[in-house]
Amino acid sequence: MERRVTRRDFLATSAAAGVGMLAAGRVRAAAFKTTLHKAMISPPDEKRLKAYKEVGFEGIECNQWNVPPAKAAAAREMAEKMGMKIHSVLRGWCSFNSAKPDAVEGHIKSVETALRACKAYGGDAVLLVPCRVGGMPMPKPWEFDYAFDPKTALVTRVAKGDNTKYTKYIEAHNHATTSSRAALQKLAPVAEKIGVKIAIENVWNNLWVKPDIFAAFIRSVNHPFVGAYFDIGNHTRYHTPHEWIPVLGDLILKCHVKGYKVNANGQGGQWTKIREGSINWPAVRKALDDIGYNGWLTNESGGLSLKELSHRFDLIIAGK
Repeated sequence: MERRVTRRDFLATSAAAGVGMLAAGRVRAAAFKTTLHKAMISPPDEKRLKAYKEVGFEGIECNQWNVPPAKAAAAREMAEKMGMKIHSVLRGWCSFNSAKPDAVEGHIKSVETALRACKAYGGDAVLLVPCRVGGMPMPKPWEFDYAFDPKTALVTRVAKGDNTKYTKYIEAHNHATTSSRAALQKLAPVAEKIGVKIAIENVWNNLWVKPDIFAAFIRSVNHPFVGAYFDIGNHTRYHTPHEWIPVLGDLILKCHVKGYKVNANGQGGQWTKIREGSINWPAVRKALDDIGYNGWLTNESGGLSLKELSHRFDLIIAGK
């Protein structure tokens, strides 16, 4: 009996053959209701943007945040003429838990600068890591087991058993949570007025390393202009990425993509090229679709040509 070749069959076959590079630079799967876009992290340089566009990337996350709005607006015009989008700005690390009030205020002002630049670039979110802690005994990534107040995200336990040796870490964790929340509650009305959201990332800062407490912390800020920047690779050593996604749900504003391979014993691991590690990318794609995430996947991985990197993104987007 003759079998009719469906669009899904064609796309699956094309992806497996290493083709399927459509005009938009994506392999699209009919099974998904959401649309994902692929981006690089880059300054808004015309030569770079041209190279990204040629292989199918659609935009960038700009890593130049400390610029006047007029300069950012000029970069936006240049990018849009090329058919590219500056979708976000990477502000990065801050120290909202600093013991120096002037330092905290300085970081708050710097985020306001990044928010205004992002608006002028044409983006809709600023990536922010509120603070980090360290220098004291703390659980290994695979040992974390929190007990916390779901309203405040303040912890009473960070691992199973006796937590006496983690007393200083628990104190530092709670101080970071309280001080970060206070700073974000100052920034959130500014972000809303400007029209750019704040996307919180907990990139190996030893804070909020499980999905339930990360979600609780963001919700404790209690403002619609503060959400999560979910890094699919960074979270792998703490918890399975596709299990983070339904817990964070509509808090997710943006996603970073990189590869990570967990050791066979489940303890520790190492970075890999995208789609070569432990991450179940089809499950990640389905989880993003299940929460209705229509947004950007921004690359943070190296070791591949731009063409190959773009192709691997296409496979992820297609659920491969």
